[in-house]
Amino acid sequence: EYPLHRHVSGFTSSLRTSSAEAFLPTHVDLANGLHRPHQKPAILRKISAAQQLSASEVVTHLGQTVVLASGTLSVLLHCEAVGNPKPTISWAKNGEEVKYNDRMLLQPDDSLQILAPVEADVGFYACNASNALGSDSVSIAVTLAGKPLIKASRATVINTESPAVTVDIGSTVKTIQRANVTISCQVAGVPEAKVTWFKNKVKLSSAHHLHDGLLLIANVSLSDQGLYSCKAANLRGEVTETSQLLVLEPPRPLPYLEDLTAVLSSAGTNTRSVLTSPSGTKMTVSPGSSALIGCAVDGHPTPNITWLYSGKPLSLQHHLLAAGRILQILNISDAPDGEFSCRAQNEAGSLTQKASLAIQEYQWSVDKLMACSASCGHKGVQLPQLRCLLDGAEVNISHCKEKPKPALQPIACNRRDCPSRWMVTSWSPCTRSCSGGIQMRRVTCQRLTAKGSSVPMSNEACAQVSKRPVDTQNCNRQPCVEWVATSWGQCNGPCIGPRLAVQHRQIFCQTKDGTSVSSDQCSALPRPLSTQNCWTDVCGVHWRVSLLWTVCTATCGNYGFQSRRVDCVHVPPKKPVLEHHCSWRPRPANWQRCNITPCENST
Repeated sequence: EYPLHRHVSGFTSSLRTSSAEAFLPTHVDLANGLHRPHQKPAILRKISAAQQLSASEVVTHLGQTVVLASGTLSVLLHCEAVGNPKPTISWAKNGEEVKYNDRMLLQPDDSLQILAPVEADVGFYACNASNALGSDSVSIAVTLAGKPLIKASRATVINTESPAVTVDIGSTVKTIQRANVTISCQVAGVPEAKVTWFKNKVKLSSAHHLHDGLLLIANVSLSDQGLYSCKAANLRGEVTETSQLLVLEPPRPLPYLEDLTAVLSSAGTNTRSVLTSPSGTKMTVSPGSSALIGCAVDGHPTPNITWLYSGKPLSLQHHLLAAGRILQILNISDAPDGEFSCRAQNEAGSLTQKASLAIQEYQWSVDKLMACSASCGHKGVQLPQLRCLLDGAEVNISHCKEKPKPALQPIACNRRDCPSRWMVTSWSPCTRSCSGGIQMRRVTCQRLTAKGSSVPMSNEACAQVSKRPVDTQNCNRQPCVEWVATSWGQCNGPCIGPRLAVQHRQIFCQTKDGTSVSSDQCSALPRPLSTQNCWTDVCGVHWRVSLLWTVCTATCGNYGFQSRRVDCVHVPPKKPVLEHHCSWRPRPANWQRCNITPCENST
């Protein structure tokens, strides 16, 4: 065994390597190894003391730690590898390819030389050897005497298949559940640094540790997610690097989707819902209705969902609800054929689920017949019952109005002789309009044949089936009544016009023998008037006008007038009364102008 830590040429070596880097490859034959066929690359780990050619020049092999001093002018890093085909050598610093320049030189023997090293050159240098059969890599630390140096990576590693994955501290690890994750914290420092591990800033117990700065997280689950930190500390200081572990769970189908139930409850009765499934789900819907299609999936991180129709992006009118997990088709008639699919995808994988909608069509149905119009005889027919169906269920007939109606052919039914039965004619008019009369009709026993003829039968044939109907009945049994009126009463009331006074009388309903009965019994008779206008002496008035005008008050000019007498008087006695009794007649004028002529001047 080779020691893990050695003092090299007076420089402290505290490089932590993996177990694979701690030993020389036992299968490598230094003399004949290059001649072996089909050999993967192997870098030779030489743990011998580094050579210090002078105070300013350091030469070392891989597996060592180089501590730069203030007078160091050159550092030469050797890398020797064997393999067949011959391996190609490349260098990387802190996980990134070395960019060669006038200070960073690649020598012909694939060694890396750093001239006039400065603090920016501090880091982990990895020699990578590769050929068609594989690759090998070994690191060497170049550091200053002081606080520790951690080999860190800024890579993002995504593991969706492998049962185990190893990364450098500083990486972001995304892995499936139940994988084993190893985080490597390779530390260099003078003096030697102590490594401590933390999860989410809480120190981890030694049970989580492996040797040489490795942390194993076995059988990873969601509870293992978090930030894992490696702290390297010595007397000169400390440094911390952190890796984030994210646990991936590929999308998987769920048996239900709570959001779909909530959305459906507020969508109305004309909306149907269906969940997609990996094998495909089918649902029939009514024309013109809307549909909710749910994509019930789970995964970590939450999958992104993409909807397709017949394998292409959606072009029909739609809404995406519940963060894209529900597709609402506003009018399913826009998608008569085809398949809807939702593709759920996250970093762990993808899942496609499908659903297809079949549009039901309204159609006429004549599969049922109406009841026969007759139980016997020659006229019985049945008409097909025209119904509008949707998926076998009867709906309002208006839904089928756009479709042509099928021809309805009547079907003969119950065409057989009828049993003997009583036939009756209509009742004759009543012999009296009141106080009791008689009506009569003819009753015969007949049988209607299937050919439509009526055959007379004996009364006994019908009596066996039913009782003979009566042929005589009483009618108009109500008493004979009439309206009776009393004499008109006195003419009363003021008269402001002709016949505006009123007189009354009483109207009674009574029988012919003078018995008063309820007015309702006379309601079928025209009722006489109980009130009418009448004429009184007060109404017999008129204007009486004097035939003579008075002498004109002037012989000329504009101011002459004359008058006459106008009185309101009774017609027969011509007795004057107050003028308002005649107010319903136009009042004649009782004055007028006269002698309206210019007056001549006297000389």
